Amino acid sequence: MILLFQAQPDATSSLISTIIMFVAIFLIFYFLIIRPQQKRAKEHQKLIESLKKGDKVITSSGIHGKVVGLDDKTVLIEVDDGVKIKFEKAAIAAVTREGQG
Repeated sequence: MILLFQAQPDATSSLISTIIMFVAIFLIFYFLIIRPQQKRAKEHQKLIESLKKGDKVITSSGIHGKVVGLDDKTVLIEVDDGVKIKFEKAAIAAVTREGQG
């Protein structure tokens, strides 16, 4: 004979399993997406704070140059003899100091 009525799972156990799944998904997102992004942001902030005159830099748009002036939010970069461009500090992607290349 076929069972017409099956035992329904307890509502609290269903709620607990749902909450556990949401927590698991959040932890996966945190460790795979959020945490590495925060780490990269901190490293970039340290890079920007350590800028000084004479540093060779590469901007996020790929322009290579040498820092000749610093301001609170901007950097003056010399890209060729007598050619200087002002960039936001956030646009600096990499710093190559003397002896690194």
